[in-house]
Amino acid sequence: MGSAAPSRAAGAEPPLAAPRPLRALPGLLLLLLGLVVLLPGSGHCLRRASCGIQKCTKDFVSRTSHLNADLEGLDPEYCKALRAYSVCTSHNSKVCRGNLVYHSTVLGISDLMAQRNCTKDGPTSSTNPEMTHDRCNYSGHTEAGEHQGGEKAPPPTYLFCGLFGDPHLRTFKDHFQTCKVEGAWPLIDNNYLSVQVTNVPVVPGSSATATNKITIIFKSYQDCTDQKVYQAVTDDLPAAFVDGTTSGGDGKPRSLRILGNVSGKFVEMHARHIGTTVHVRQLGQYLTLAIRMPRKLAMAFQDSQDLQLCVNGCPSGERIDVRGHLPLPVVGKSLPRGGAAAHPRPVYTLETATTKCQEKMLVKDLYFDSCVFDLLTTGDANFTAAAHGALQDVEALHPRKEHWHIFPRSGGGTVGRDSKVFVSFGLVCLILVAFL
Repeated sequence: MGSAAPSRAAGAEPPLAAPRPLRALPGLLLLLLGLVVLLPGSGHCLRRASCGIQKCTKDFVSRTSHLNADLEGLDPEYCKALRAYSVCTSHNSKVCRGNLVYHSTVLGISDLMAQRNCTKDGPTSSTNPEMTHDRCNYSGHTEAGEHQGGEKAPPPTYLFCGLFGDPHLRTFKDHFQTCKVEGAWPLIDNNYLSVQVTNVPVVPGSSATATNKITIIFKSYQDCTDQKVYQAVTDDLPAAFVDGTTSGGDGKPRSLRILGNVSGKFVEMHARHIGTTVHVRQLGQYLTLAIRMPRKLAMAFQDSQDLQLCVNGCPSGERIDVRGHLPLPVVGKSLPRGGAAAHPRPVYTLETATTKCQEKMLVKDLYFDSCVFDLLTTGDANFTAAAHGALQDVEALHPRKEHWHIFPRSGGGTVGRDSKVFVSFGLVCLILVAFL
């Protein structure tokens, strides 16, 4: 996958900017409002508008700023905003008596409701419009707002994807695979975000690879952020985008930002406008990545963008394990690494590798199995930390705690029991697969 061009496909979900509501007011009302400003003593009249009419208008603008200006006829969200506007003015009817701005606004609301075929009775918009319609905060989008009839919509559904080790992939569907995928491959490529990883062989003669480069492209999004590119390679995990900045967008708080770098080994990125969090780690000579993203945005891509490891997993020809478990290699000698000048790696047996992984990982799930797999394949103890860090990312980002751990599957597809006999038997022959 090459660098993704910054684009927003037609029909992408972000709501279009809406007109300032006063543009839709009748010409007579606009004329009256203009006369108020020009008439002698208008300052006194406007001061009386502090009765609350200005606040009502400001709230109406906030509630409708995200709506489509060209939508004709019945618009439930616009009608709810108009009804809230009308309620606000009625609450100020006594204190605003004799205020020309107030009476002109009441007439304008009535005309607008007639134009939009809005009923006077029905649900109204939230009393906190500034919080409800923050276009640069995904949780404030209409998906998490109210349905018609005033019913509260369920919160957005989030997905998790992670890549670590030799490499082991956990897809958006919670499928766990161990892949070869040497070279550059797309993890994610949708209308909002692109993530590409580059994998290199770990040991000569083995099909196992690991990630030494990650490129992330946050695509431009309305006025929240322009395109930002982040790139990490082995021994260079920057705490900034390639242009030297650490955030995107002019709002407060920033819609896109890098939170920091822990000893050059960990970076966390938050993209509020697309509700996405990314973790990048360096452990040993290789990188890991974990991401949490709303389902609706993760699945917003074109047919030409179907090659995404996080979405569809590794192609069948690139998978080392096929049935959801990791058969481990039988290691009889040190495995050299890095060419002729490489030094021999320590030899791990199944027993010593299991003991090493138990130092940091207590649950014998597929993350534990991947730790043992990587030790037997590479002899590199840093992969123990990679598996442990990947599980930490799951606990921090995966939306469903009951799905944090994935256990090896038996032949019937059920969750296998945590037994040493099963691990030894089910993971005994990967050398016949990984080294072919």
